Amino acid sequence: MSEEKNSYKQIIKATSLFGGVQVFNIIIAIIRSKVVAVLLGPAGMGISSLLTSTTGLVSMLTNFGLGVSAVKDIAAAHKTGNQLRIAKIVAVFRKLVWVTGLFGATVTLVLSPWLSQLTFGTKEYTLAFVWLSVTLLFKQLASGQYVLLQGMRKLHYLAKANMLGSFLGLIVSLPIYYYWRIEGIVPALIITAIFTLVVAWYFAKKVTIEKISITKEETFTQGKDMLKMGVMLSLSGLITMGASYIVRIYISNTGGLDDVGLYAAGFTIIGTYVGLVFSAMGTDFYPRLSGVAHNNAKATTLINQQAEIGILILAPILTLFLIFINWIVIILYSTKFTPINGMVHWAALGMYFKVAGWAIAFILLAKGASKLFFWNELVANTYMLVFNILGYKYGGLNGLGISFMVSYLLYLIQVYLLAKHQYQFAFKQDFYKLFILQIALGLICFMVVKLIPTPWAYVVGMPFIFVSSWISYKELDKRMDIKEIIKNLKKK
Repeated sequence: MSEEKNSYKQIIKATSLFGGVQVFNIIIAIIRSKVVAVLLGPAGMGISSLLTSTTGLVSMLTNFGLGVSAVKDIAAAHKTGNQLRIAKIVAVFRKLVWVTGLFGATVTLVLSPWLSQLTFGTKEYTLAFVWLSVTLLFKQLASGQYVLLQGMRKLHYLAKANMLGSFLGLIVSLPIYYYWRIEGIVPALIITAIFTLVVAWYFAKKVTIEKISITKEETFTQGKDMLKMGVMLSLSGLITMGASYIVRIYISNTGGLDDVGLYAAGFTIIGTYVGLVFSAMGTDFYPRLSGVAHNNAKATTLINQQAEIGILILAPILTLFLIFINWIVIILYSTKFTPINGMVHWAALGMYFKVAGWAIAFILLAKGASKLFFWNELVANTYMLVFNILGYKYGGLNGLGISFMVSYLLYLIQVYLLAKHQYQFAFKQDFYKLFILQIALGLICFMVVKLIPTPWAYVVGMPFIFVSSWISYKELDKRMDIKEIIKNLKKK
């Protein structure tokens, strides 16, 4: 029981550390989104979204998944304590980061006219893509520093690098948006990428790694497995990015740039603000799960624990968003963005399914089953793309929210059956109880906002938010003795 409590505490400790980072980043994102929404409007957000999603797609195609695959190799080397082994893996990784970063920048530069035509239907944005090509190098180099910090378990440095990079990027980009408006989008993206790299490099330099020289042959030999897994991860990531890109292009051609901006704003709320738990938990969860992946029973226990904590943290946030989304949208953006309210309502319900499926899917990466992971993501992204296009065609923005919910319900079923068949995974009774209870409260909040007019919906919905929060507190206390933790903190 003590071991189980320690496991829950480790999950919460990592979630608290990177949850704090994500909250800080969210505040930065809120300020940036608010400024962009006010100064540039939905059309400006649409342009920014298309530029970043296009370069993101190229990056996914050219970075060979090193941001994920290398974490496992560096962490494994670090666990051995062999300094020479660590030095070799890091040296190989750094060379690969430079090669892939330059490759991504070159591809963007060469294909800039085509990317502009494909994305916007005109070559007017060719120069924008030419300038943005350098961000692919900067981002890949920055990603390399983050991977080093994560693999070497320097989580506090990683947290500080994330926070400082976000803050400095905001400080230098705000004046650019203010004075240049839409013309400032590209300079702001470039400067943000530069500051992110500088900060990441500063903290990575604090990690002492023995410097050694390696030949091209050694680089290929040592990096072969890293790249092999990375290519499969890159392909699966490319599919995800590609599906999202196609949806944006479809919305742009069918509904216009305003709807692209609204779509981006809505899923920023779901993916960034609500989804902070995934980023916070994933930083520690993936390496920990990799450590027990050889033992199916231990892996099952850890996945259940992670899924439970995810539901307990997310559920109160989701009920809050369901009831008060109108004011949340106005505060985060402006009244021009209230058409996304219905889309976020449906997508919030989908987040209950996503957190459970997300926890299970990591077992494929932890096991090193990159091909299985690829096919799993290919199938999922195929039906997600179809549902998104059909949802927007027949239901507009609300249809996109419904497609999100349906897609992640199917994804949960799919990844559960796959893990059960391959690794004897099963959810435990404790998880089912929590999941059913919390999603029932979410559905009640959903019905309240749909059936009861405001401001009465706020009055009726508030008790259910409190009930969800109270349940989460009691269940977390049962698993890790929150009262004792608070007492210890007060003593310190």
